[in-house]
Order: sequence, then structure tokens, then C-alpha cells
Amino acid sequence: MTLKERDKKHLWHPLTQHKIHPEALPIVKAKGALLFDEDDKTYIDGIASWYTAMYGHCNDFILEKVQEQMQQLDQIVFSGFTHKPAIELSEELIKILPDNQEKIFFSDNGSTANEVGIKMALQYHFNKGEKRNTIIAFKDGFHGDTFGAMSASGLSVYNGPFEDFFINVKRISTPNFENIDSVIKQLQAYIKTNEVAAFIYEPLVQGANAMHMYEARYLDQILSICKENNVITIADEVMTGFGKTGKLFASEYIETKPDIISMSKALTAGFVPMAVTSCTQEIYDAFLDDSVGKAFFHAHTYSANPIACSVALAAVELLQTEEFQNHIDRIIRAHKDFDTRIKEHSKVKTTRQKGVIYALELNIDMDRYGKKRYEIFDHFMQKGIFLRPLGNTIYILAPYVITDEQLNSVYDAIVELLDTI
Repeated sequence: MTLKERDKKHLWHPLTQHKIHPEALPIVKAKGALLFDEDDKTYIDGIASWYTAMYGHCNDFILEKVQEQMQQLDQIVFSGFTHKPAIELSEELIKILPDNQEKIFFSDNGSTANEVGIKMALQYHFNKGEKRNTIIAFKDGFHGDTFGAMSASGLSVYNGPFEDFFINVKRISTPNFENIDSVIKQLQAYIKTNEVAAFIYEPLVQGANAMHMYEARYLDQILSICKENNVITIADEVMTGFGKTGKLFASEYIETKPDIISMSKALTAGFVPMAVTSCTQEIYDAFLDDSVGKAFFHAHTYSANPIACSVALAAVELLQTEEFQNHIDRIIRAHKDFDTRIKEHSKVKTTRQKGVIYALELNIDMDRYGKKRYEIFDHFMQKGIFLRPLGNTIYILAPYVITDEQLNSVYDAIVELLDTI
């Protein structure tokens, strides 16, 4: 039996209606920006495997660091124990995070990183004797699939069967020039109830919302109001973190810094799962008490796994090198040139870019997971390009090591689609 046939016996894939799409493509090898299937056909990974493998698949420098760590310490409980990779990673992350961040909490993935942030914010107020049980979030945001993160997410395509079980969340629109005044009024009205514990947001780019982008100056106004009213601000940098927006973190574009930041995906460079939630000293101090009950009772078995920490250390080191900063600049310039080439095309409704993230919206109506979307996906795969359209939005978020030739192949496949769709 082939891998494809064996897959169908027992596996249940995410975001998949198996009655309509029963088959999955087996990938047997990956290197740099390339994926290889079991028939040895190659595909350019145009989305870095969900924005994780930003330094290239099976990066040699990271592989070397992982191999060294695997021979020293594989796993140790992180409650009551510590180890060098976690300590060093905390030090290196604090160096590159916004300067108000002081503490690092480890978990397993992007959803849990946000879950931790939400729980920190709720318990922060609880520990201070305040009853605050409401979270504010943007409409159409996405923060993950665990219950707290899902509650804060506004994309009902993911949440429908579970909405009766959510924590209390109030939603506001992402701000722009036309609606900023009304958004602020709505925010202030929610805050007046004095039950608002936190505001969670994806800074500048909403990934699952078809890479929707908005301006830092309007977000800054919202964050300032939250700060004035002791509403904890949680920046979901799971997708945007580690260089994708052109800065190390999207929060660097905004004057008002978050109280809590969640990170995952590129944190471990596509090698292993891990997540981090960072916070200010003030947040941490609210959990210090003679009462054990005021401690943060949240744990994951593999929290701060030494191998994962060694991967993240290597990735953070690579990110700051001149080589990878030049890669980021090169991709940003290439996207701008491509945008000039296609933005006036009759099949292009709008385009947008932030750092290495580039998105174009097709001038056609289609469902997020409808037949047309899969036709577009198949067009790219037949061309040896792995892109994953979000409804009528096509986006590129490739590994930093993608070559100019590979990037041009992605661009050419998009142009061919525009000319034939």
C-alpha cells in the first residue's frame, strides 16, 4: 500500500471534510523552501508550512544544535526543575521582546500560548480582588482552538458547535480611518461596566482572517485606552512574531506595548511544537503571595522541553544575523515589485503587504472552503507551488531562505491563475 492509501485507514486530518476530500498528499522530505512527495515531485513551500519553517526546512545550523541537545538532556519536568536551554532562551527572548517584558511562561502551541495569556489576565484581576470576567477581542480575529482562545476568536466557521460554552467576550471592529471614532466609543462603553479583564488582538495582521491588515496608529489609540483603565493587553504574535512583519515583532510598530505577548510557530522553526507567553513584571507580581491558591496553576507535560528550547535558541540566533535580515529585506523588495506588476490586473480586487507577508484578494466571489478554493489550490500544486488560499485571498509567507528563482516561480503561478481564472 502507498502512504496515501495507508493514511486513509486511521488518520483524521485537521480542517478537513473527509467525505469530500478523503486523500492527503504524503510528504517524505523537506529542505530549504522545498517539499518532496512520495513520488519525488517537488513543491515550493509558499507558506512555510503554516508560518513555522521560516529559516528553511531542516536548517543545518538548527539540526546541529538539536543533535547536541538530544545527547545531553531530552525531557525533564519543568515544575520544580530547570535547565540551561530554558534559562538561555528566556534571556535571549527578553533581549529581543519589547522592553516591558520580563517573564517567560512555556506551553505547547499557539492556542495554549493564548490560553495562558487569557488565564493570566483573568487571574491577575481575581488575585487583586476585582471581579472582571469579560474579554474584548476583534471581530474575525483568530487565536486558536482551545476553549479560551476559541472564545476570543471571531471566525464562526471554526467555532459554531461550541459557542454556548464560551467565556464572555465582547467584540469590536478592527480600526481604520472611517470607523476609529465609533470603535473607541464602543470600547469605552464596554469598559464602563468595569468587568473588562483584557483585550486580545493580533497586531497589524489577522492571519486566519485572510491576512487582513490595519494600521498601528489606530491600534495604539485602543491600547492607550485599555492601559488607562487597567485592561490587560494581550498581543497574539503567534503568526506575526520573529521577523515576518519586517521587525522582530509586530508590537514594535506600536508605541503602547502589550502587557502579555503570545508566541509559537516560527519560535521553533518548524522543528518541534512549543509556545511562549511573556508578560510584564507587574503581571507576574500579582501571583506572588503566601497563599498557594494565588499561584498560576497551569502546566503542560512538555513545558520548556530542552530540545524545543535548543531549537528556539538557534532560531533566535539566526533571525538576528545579517544573512537572515538581508533575506527578509530581499523578500520585502520582491513583493513590492510583484505588487506593482499585478495590482492593476482585472482579476485583482485589492493587495496588501506587511514585511514578508503579501496578500491579494481576487475579484471573484467564492466560499472560504468552497469548490473554487480547491480548484485554485490544485492549480498551484500542479505547478509545484504550495499555497493555501483563504477564501478569495491568495497570500505568500515563504521561508526566509526562498531563492529569487523560487519566489519568481510563485509569482508566475499566481499571474497564470489571474490570466486564466
